[in-house]
Amino acid sequence: MTARSMHTAGGPEAGGPDWVSITRRNARSVQTTVGWIFWDPGAIARYTAAGLPAELAGPLGYLAARCAPLAGAGPDAVVAAFGSISPLGIRAVFDLLDTPDGFLRLWRARDEAVAEGLAHHAPDIVAPLVELGPALWEVVDRLPLVGRVFFGAHLAVERPDDPLLSGWHAVNCLREWRGDTHWALVVAEGLTHAEASILHNAWLGYEGDWLAQSRGTAPEDIEAGWAALRDRGLAEGRAVTPAGIALRQRIEDDTDRLTTLPWELAGEPLALEFAERLEPPCALLLARVDETAGPNYQPASRIRRAAG
Repeated sequence: MTARSMHTAGGPEAGGPDWVSITRRNARSVQTTVGWIFWDPGAIARYTAAGLPAELAGPLGYLAARCAPLAGAGPDAVVAAFGSISPLGIRAVFDLLDTPDGFLRLWRARDEAVAEGLAHHAPDIVAPLVELGPALWEVVDRLPLVGRVFFGAHLAVERPDDPLLSGWHAVNCLREWRGDTHWALVVAEGLTHAEASILHNAWLGYEGDWLAQSRGTAPEDIEAGWAALRDRGLAEGRAVTPAGIALRQRIEDDTDRLTTLPWELAGEPLALEFAERLEPPCALLLARVDETAGPNYQPASRIRRAAG
């Protein structure tokens, strides 16, 4: 069966697996397996040792390490790939690290922190990543590239010899493939990064402009985002309308629907094993995010709080 036919065949209405539900479930673990490192003190200490200013080592280190595979294309390419992250922050990273080698140095520092942190904070995730990693790489290698530039850039990086890091990087590739798909949907709806963050913030039930501010969005961009949403009937004053919430829900549902392919390629037994073995240690990693950053961070890992 081809990737295309697997992507469109079966489903609960045909008596097959509910791939959308499986995808939605696993997306949280994929995000958590990767995202906890963004605020990890072990990673931040390494970024500082690598030369980033201590007071900004956390956010700038996250940006540098994550964008390293695409850094050679320059800041505009990274702004395009990151979607909701502040262009000002991305450009600041490029001002500090002006060669691809500088970014790869932060990539390697991040990897050291990943290996150490997983073993310390969620040791039960080590065996699943080691054991499932080779099968996940087989899935990654079969995913379509068109329209997934950031995912494609990650494929060009040499894969780690360490089995734990190898499994972690396979999961990271799944994360970036979904992210590229999600941002294609956001762009198709005509949303800017600020508008997308405002809608997402309201859909999550977060207060104020928390999500946009946490991503470094400039105040003037937030104001422009609100104005644009009001013009489209998606906001009234400083409140997102039901139509705005419905749009954000549709984007989420479409993201889940259009990212079932990795799990279909994996097959139901592996997809469910991934869910069952990674969810408990990922709960520990999410608790680690609560401790190092706060309970609003890592929104893609959170169970949505009903918005009014």
